[in-house]
Amino acid sequence: MRRLHHWPLDPGSRAARFALAEKGLDFDLEEERPWLRPEPLFRLNPAGGLPVLQDNGAAIAEMRPVLEYLEDAYPGQPLMPRGAVERAEVRRLMGWFELKYDGEVNAYLLHEKLEKRAQSLGAPDPQAIRDGRDHLRWHMDYLTGLLDERDGLAGPRFTFADIVGAAHLSCADYLGDAPFEEFPAVKAWYTRIKCRPAFRGLLNDRLPGVPPAKHYDDLDF
Repeated sequence: MRRLHHWPLDPGSRAARFALAEKGLDFDLEEERPWLRPEPLFRLNPAGGLPVLQDNGAAIAEMRPVLEYLEDAYPGQPLMPRGAVERAEVRRLMGWFELKYDGEVNAYLLHEKLEKRAQSLGAPDPQAIRDGRDHLRWHMDYLTGLLDERDGLAGPRFTFADIVGAAHLSCADYLGDAPFEEFPAVKAWYTRIKCRPAFRGLLNDRLPGVPPAKHYDDLDF
């Protein structure tokens, strides 16, 4: 059986879970706390990052390699377009969320609201939270520009760009920080994502002591 080592509110882990479900693949979940530096996790991935997928005797570490592995090993439900230009756009947007969004939104909101609590690093910094929310609005405005011209983030069909984007935004949604009412195009896109059967597992996530926003698992929010 495949095993995915993850943390519930880690965006990369959520993208891997979403992709596995979209591919129709069965898998077990192993929750990890990488900040505790667990030896079994570091044996699988010396960098200590998540997610890590164990499949067919191999351990594939980090979000991008996991997604690329799934596309190569299980091509029956493709999540990448065929054309070289279209594939490049998917990869660009995956990188956008991995680097730019992560550094400008997750590094503020997830760090202050989740990582500090989990690692006993002190109280959240209200100014950092305000900054993260401002950065999130800028990113949602950028996504609005994409969605004004496309059905999906990277083009006319559902791809890894949508999976990665939704995985990241779903964390802000869990915390109640995503102002979807201000960005109707993004809300309509995210509503379609939430209604996909493969996304339902993410909507069941609950962190002890940090309940989700009331609308988090509402498909018609």
